[in-house]
Amino acid sequence: MIPRNEYPRPRLVRDNWECLNGEWQFEFDHGNTGKERELFKAESFSHKIIVPFAPESKLSGIEYVDFMTSVWYRRTINVDKKALENKRLLLHFGAVDYIAEVWVNGVSVGTHKGGFTPFCFDITNQVNDGENVIILKAFDNTRSDLIPTGKQSEQYHNYGCAYTRTTGIWQTVWTEIVEDIYVQKLKLTPDVDNGKIHVEIYLNKEGASSAKAIASIDDKSYSAEFKITGRQARTSIDLPEAKLWDIGSPNLYDLELELNTGDKLSSYFGMRKVELDGYKFKINGRSVFQRLVLDQGFYPDGIYTAPTDEDLKKDIELSMAVGFNGARLHMKIFEPRLSYWADKLGYLLWAEYPNWGLSVFKPEALLAMLPEWLEAVERDYNSPAIIGWCPFNETWDTVNSDVFKTVYNVTKAIDMTRPVIDASGGEHVITDIFDYHDYEQDPEKLRETYAEFAEKEVDPPCWRTDEHKYIQGQPYFVSEFGGTWWNIDEVSGNSWGYGKTPEDIEEVYKRFEGLTEVFLNHPKMFGYCYTQLTDVFQEKNGIYSFTRKEKFDSERLRKAQQRIAAIEKE
Repeated sequence: MIPRNEYPRPRLVRDNWECLNGEWQFEFDHGNTGKERELFKAESFSHKIIVPFAPESKLSGIEYVDFMTSVWYRRTINVDKKALENKRLLLHFGAVDYIAEVWVNGVSVGTHKGGFTPFCFDITNQVNDGENVIILKAFDNTRSDLIPTGKQSEQYHNYGCAYTRTTGIWQTVWTEIVEDIYVQKLKLTPDVDNGKIHVEIYLNKEGASSAKAIASIDDKSYSAEFKITGRQARTSIDLPEAKLWDIGSPNLYDLELELNTGDKLSSYFGMRKVELDGYKFKINGRSVFQRLVLDQGFYPDGIYTAPTDEDLKKDIELSMAVGFNGARLHMKIFEPRLSYWADKLGYLLWAEYPNWGLSVFKPEALLAMLPEWLEAVERDYNSPAIIGWCPFNETWDTVNSDVFKTVYNVTKAIDMTRPVIDASGGEHVITDIFDYHDYEQDPEKLRETYAEFAEKEVDPPCWRTDEHKYIQGQPYFVSEFGGTWWNIDEVSGNSWGYGKTPEDIEEVYKRFEGLTEVFLNHPKMFGYCYTQLTDVFQEKNGIYSFTRKEKFDSERLRKAQQRIAAIEKE
């Protein structure tokens, strides 16, 4: 059975595709000399690996957890050249960490820099009728301060909140046959106030003259036909009495799009509006308290890669079962199937960039992260579940203000519909929202910390300098808290969590109930984010264990979060 063989790009779907996951040949290249040795011409490699699982993972069949400077992959595909007449063959990679180069039949077809975002190459002119060889090289130096790694450990061992590394291919590889002129990118912008969905298409080249888009829901359809000049076109579809996407009410419209060139694709969208109103964060005009959980997206057997698509869905269901209505997708650009399930289940997401490992005080950091960050924003723009962007985490006093301003401004230029937090819990330079990370374990002390901010026009707790200060009236929330240690997997060892170890499970409940109550009762807070959804290796502060076993009474945790928050009251 081919692993992870569900369609990998759920918001731009075509029928004519082939999953290339499964067994590939694999080679270590510790000295990074493979190109000089012309491994791209090799007849075979020494090892076998199961793609899309990284070689550090058990599911890959390799399970090598030491540093790997470079690794190589090889497999063959069969191509029917007759089927490509007047069409194009695209080779897609969901994500390869970190710098990838691809050869087809010994010819380099392109490179990509960035370990978390998708890329593809048109290989039509490089393939032959019959068997063809695909070879990929991945270079990944986790110790470089200009390579963002997120929570991947820069030491041999895991430690603290740094975990097993991921090298090479870790998302689906696939081919797709498309028309000679086809849609490369689809951008869908809901306009709730005017009852429209705005549709933008970007083509691979000029030559198409017209297109038709049809949106449908509940056996009702709405369409628009439009002309195309050049490689880009826009239209809007009227949606009278539009059904809105919301938390727990995930109304989704189907979208069918066809070019006059014959290119057909399907997608979906949600009619949803987010806005900031003073201290309130509103969804569809209603003040909503965000009961978020920190989700780091690690799996015991797959590391960065969920073993199955169902595991991605299950993580959201586990979160919702204990009362959370969303998550911070923390220090990792998650595979798009995760946001797909959030769209389907009505679950809020904050999308982040894995900036740890990157020296953000250096101007060169901008070149290292901005192109990949923009690829991530564009990839996930159409997801109604995503309600905000956060390119940096816990930067504190290592800030280059120009880097932060550039990333913020470019993000807003691409997406004016969502708020942007420049640096979660860190030193804010230019941001739509101020936030803070607070791991105080005593509910009464936590209440005292935020009491004056609740009653007076004073600065809330936050990281600030003389140059970068809190702006009175700006939205604010605590985007990391809790993190209480509770370990059901072992009695002792190097496991840890935040604060003093609880004496018993009842103390864990009391902390959770008391800490969440402080924020739910605060009139100026629109949300919180609890650390974290699951244990991750040695970090035992999850609501669930690393293997997703229950640690606590789900109903008790859910009840603690479900009452109306102060900021939700009219």
